[in-house]
Amino acid sequence: MVKGNDSASSAAGSSSRDVILDAARSLITSQGYDGMTVSDLCARSGLPASSIYYHFGNKLGVLAALLDRTFNELHALFPNPASFDDREPLERFETWFSAACDSLDRRPDYLRLLLAVSVGPHKDAESVRTTVRRIRDYAHASWVDALTPVFASDSGESDGPFIEQLAVLGRAMTDGLSVTNSFDGTSYSSHVAPFVSLVRGLAEERARAQV
Repeated sequence: MVKGNDSASSAAGSSSRDVILDAARSLITSQGYDGMTVSDLCARSGLPASSIYYHFGNKLGVLAALLDRTFNELHALFPNPASFDDREPLERFETWFSAACDSLDRRPDYLRLLLAVSVGPHKDAESVRTTVRRIRDYAHASWVDALTPVFASDSGESDGPFIEQLAVLGRAMTDGLSVTNSFDGTSYSSHVAPFVSLVRGLAEERARAQV
């Protein structure tokens, strides 16, 4: 009987935590993190401030938890470049990038949330920085994985520093597209072809230089 009560209590706690995070996502999207107050969270979630402090400690804890949950949700949709290892290098890259942009089109709130986090002193809080760094490192590693075969020589060697730079550029482009998406309604997927053309041109140029 006690076990049953514990399970019910755990489920209720998990539910109230998710309700608070849903409310925070809506508020941050509409008015930014700095514009969101604990009283706003209470009004939007229908839960008392004590629930917010119990689950998250403070408002910053809500932000860190929301970042983590949103990343995990997108991660479930986001493709791994290795999923397309049966394709030629450039086709592998294009297929991965197309699938990644499709994921972002389905969850535009993800990059908008990261953009909101990048503004204001809260970005330097350790709990937030740790979560953001994990997200950024994962994205960078995916870009490097997707690009490396495209720029590998016949011997299998690749130009690591150049690939690192191009990965940073690719990640920065998707960051910037979050602004374009917010203001102009332009999809991420509509930029796949131009960027793939850029990568193809760079690969061809570097191949010619190695001859």
